[in-house]
Amino acid sequence: MAEIELPDVEELEEARGKRFTRRVALTTAIYAVLLAITSLGGSNSMKEMLLAQQQSTDQWNFYQAKNLREGFARNQKEMLELVLIERGGAMKQDAREMYGALLRKAANEETRYRDEKKPIADSARKLEKERDVNRDKDPYFDYGEVLLQISIVMASIAILSGALPIYLFSIVSASTGAILTLNGFLMIFRIPFFH
Repeated sequence: MAEIELPDVEELEEARGKRFTRRVALTTAIYAVLLAITSLGGSNSMKEMLLAQQQSTDQWNFYQAKNLREGFARNQKEMLELVLIERGGAMKQDAREMYGALLRKAANEETRYRDEKKPIADSARKLEKERDVNRDKDPYFDYGEVLLQISIVMASIAILSGALPIYLFSIVSASTGAILTLNGFLMIFRIPFFH
């Protein structure tokens, strides 16, 4: 009869430990990839928020410049109206016509500046909404990044200690971080204390 060799208990324990270590190491690499994606998403969200804020501010400054020009044109129009009311009857016909032309020009400029302000204000409000969306996304990336970093540390501790509960904790932490990251990109749900 053939002899059956039983495996050494220590060799079995070592092989099991190596499988666990490889599995945790592979999982840690996946955590690192998720962390890189999360970091990129957070960085882009912050850049987009700052850019939208800057562009919105530029639009509001442009709006204010149009508003000042509209006010200047209105003041000019009112001054010309007063001159015509006060001295219009005593003026020569040529002077009265010239004042009338200046009055129409000032009124047209006032109307033009008033009409030009609306699209500028709409653009500024649109940029503010974009800024707000990116501001709302940022905390999800931040917390996702923290949880993924914790997961990497916990997985490293699991490799060193061979403790399955620590490894499972790292999986839960990484899963939560991944969900927060996904939500940072898609904004599927809102967590009230993040905003």
